[in-house]
Amino acid sequence: MSMKYHNDSYDRISQEKKDRILSVALEEFATKGFNNANTNVIAEKAGISVGSLFKYFENKENFFLTIVNYGVSQIEAVLSSIVASEDNLLAKIETILRTILEHSRTNENIVKLYNEMTSEGNSDLIKRLSSDMETISAEAYYQVISQAKAAGEVAKDIDEKVFAFALDNLFMSLQFSYASEYYKERMKIYIGEDVFDKDELIISEMLKFISRAFSIES
Repeated sequence: MSMKYHNDSYDRISQEKKDRILSVALEEFATKGFNNANTNVIAEKAGISVGSLFKYFENKENFFLTIVNYGVSQIEAVLSSIVASEDNLLAKIETILRTILEHSRTNENIVKLYNEMTSEGNSDLIKRLSSDMETISAEAYYQVISQAKAAGEVAKDIDEKVFAFALDNLFMSLQFSYASEYYKERMKIYIGEDVFDKDELIISEMLKFISRAFSIES
């Protein structure tokens, strides 16, 4: 993400201190949401003063956006490498699916934060978030589908933008299903109590579903 939401003083602190602040803030925002997250609690747990916190960030909103930036930058790097690869469409999608399962488990708070922020009532904040975040995935999926279309892997009459939107919705629901308690229970109802022991089944069936959606008509 290209936007910078922190002050220059934040750039000058050690990486260890940054990681400590980010880790504490991520848990607070992910579990309580933007409106209920307490910056005093974050500062105390991170071992810094509230005054120092707001030397690094102009306001709570920019602090929150920095946390989101931190989480999404990890996905951005993966998507960039997938777009640049010479793999076919299904191989790229399989890489994305495997990344989603791994990322959702190892970075559960980041996914919870993403889930939480979609329900926030702050329209200005949501506008900034959607502009920053969704542009990354929208562009990546659009490029992947366009590459496949140019290579003759998918039907010529599909609309890349609509299909990219459909893919993103599928991926977003899947990542929530491995991090959010509500979505976890929902997935169990549909697939079974042992669904989280069946990664290969989920990946293979998702690939079938997606490949048939993209099939070239005979």
